[in-house]
Amino acid sequence: MTRTILILGGSWFLGRTIAESAVAQGFEVSTFRRGVSGVDVDGVTTLRGDRTNPDDLVRLASSGTWDAVIDTSSYIPRETLQLARALEPVTARYVLVSTVSVYEGWPLDPLTESSTVLDCPPDAGPDFGYDGDPGPSKYGFGKAGCENAVTAVFGSERTTILRPGVILGPNEYVGRLEWWLRRMQRGGRILAPGSPSRFVQPIDVRDVASFALSLDRGGIWNVASSGRETMGDMLGACRVITGSGGALEWITDEEWLASQRITQWTELPLWRTYKGAWAVDSTAARAAGLTCRPVAETVADTWAWLSDGGAAIDHERAGELGISPERERAVLESWDAYQLDHCGA
Repeated sequence: MTRTILILGGSWFLGRTIAESAVAQGFEVSTFRRGVSGVDVDGVTTLRGDRTNPDDLVRLASSGTWDAVIDTSSYIPRETLQLARALEPVTARYVLVSTVSVYEGWPLDPLTESSTVLDCPPDAGPDFGYDGDPGPSKYGFGKAGCENAVTAVFGSERTTILRPGVILGPNEYVGRLEWWLRRMQRGGRILAPGSPSRFVQPIDVRDVASFALSLDRGGIWNVASSGRETMGDMLGACRVITGSGGALEWITDEEWLASQRITQWTELPLWRTYKGAWAVDSTAARAAGLTCRPVAETVADTWAWLSDGGAAIDHERAGELGISPERERAVLESWDAYQLDHCGA
């Protein structure tokens, strides 16, 4: 029997990949979206509407019944609460894509599903919480409140919560991997942050999509790769797939690199000194069926997408990424001088 799925969103990155994967697997798929950006996926029934408009939600709830709703675009708890209440009578289960940012200890501490979560009420507005350095964030508070909103309406047995870390792959709108690929393409001396042997946990968007579609029960899962691959594996794959003649210059003294006032995570994408940044335990998800492809495959497929004319959606987060060539050159020259001084001491 064909299963029916409603995707809230479904036109960007993860939502789009879930929609495409579901259609390929024979699901009957509907998406609910405003239609002001992104694309309508072939084979999907598109329902137009705004999740903040009560009349649109009434119309959505009258459009059918679904075995599951997969929500890739919840950020404000009170809006999610209203949406969950509208869909509860016509949906068997609610799958919420949350984030590891809901954890109080992110990104400082290693995390499991039992780690303390930020406290946010299910009816909170967009300004609840605060932005700390390095955390927590209003984004994390909001996602925690969305989790509470869905659970309050659907109950824990009918609520599936996914907490991904970094998601990469074709159609990525933030552009973290794209930035590194373009940087490798330019060649020259390439500032590589930290140790090449540092374990990292980016996960391919297609693996997150497959896992979301495979779950048929309530629960909470961290969704990240096992952490058996390294920063060297990832940047090395970027260098190889672009045919770059550039040389990776690893600045392993992270205390010195941080002292250069480089913005972690954005100016050098995916670089953070905090020990919890790549220490997310995903054992439970793997036991439940999560499988992760090698990072080199994600890199290769992302480069193929870009080379075929793919481009990130115009998004403010993409504009924050990357160190300028002039700044990178200045940091590398300072590093050369530092090493000379240090070796001569």
